Amino acid sequence: MTLSFSDTYKLNNGIEMPRHGFGVYKLTDEKRMRTALETAVDVGYRLFDTASFYHNEKELGDFFASSGLKRDEFFVTTKMWNTEQGYDETLRAFEKSQKKLQLDQIDLYLVHWPKQDTFFETWRAVEKLYDEGLVRAIGVSNFEAHHLDRLRTSANVLPVVDQLETHPHFPNRLLHRYLEELHIVHQAWSPLGRGGVLEEQILIDLAKKHGKSPAQIVLRWHLQNNISIIPKSETPSRIKENAAIYDFELTEADMHQVDRLNNGERVSHAPDVMYVRSEI
Repeated sequence: MTLSFSDTYKLNNGIEMPRHGFGVYKLTDEKRMRTALETAVDVGYRLFDTASFYHNEKELGDFFASSGLKRDEFFVTTKMWNTEQGYDETLRAFEKSQKKLQLDQIDLYLVHWPKQDTFFETWRAVEKLYDEGLVRAIGVSNFEAHHLDRLRTSANVLPVVDQLETHPHFPNRLLHRYLEELHIVHQAWSPLGRGGVLEEQILIDLAKKHGKSPAQIVLRWHLQNNISIIPKSETPSRIKENAAIYDFELTEADMHQVDRLNNGERVSHAPDVMYVRSEI
């Protein structure tokens, strides 16, 4: 399987999105965040994933404004939080995010978690933003198949992306196949399981075999499973390491070895918990 760092997905609305992005969750120290972003750009990252809940949209916007990058050279994803959902609330949340990011148009806007009581109103507002050209694409995060089925009963525009907890301990295989049927890109948040999978002996052995790190094995496993990734780090050496996964390939036997690590354990809430407990 030939892959490169510059690979993109053609989303179901026709726009291109980088396959391999950079997450900024928990990067809130302005100086360390700028160093991380400068490293990421130098390495070649062009997709940057944030959210209002991360409290760093302004820092990301300030960085872009001074980066020297042309607007068509980077792709930005952000999301509204649970307390910002609802029709009017979503429109206000977007306006705040847009102002902080200092962008006329956001590339991808996501519903961060499914929320039962404002489910359709939120998506109607997101569709309005899309129809008005304020966002290039719209999607969801943490939506299970039944949430997507519910959304499809009234949606005029299908999500282009579903951003999900996905890692070797929790590979989300059934949902992955469902998303492929709907032509929705499966994007993994916490692709390294918040580091919890990296001590697995299988990964250590595969890392030795390929002359790579366990993290690089896991990220390559995602890509070969046709899953988009947005690893995060504020450490320059790890940012570079997470990008250096295009000079080797896992064999079919290697892939099956990683698959054996599936134990069904999440590192965060199940989506249905958030669905009914929107205060979280």
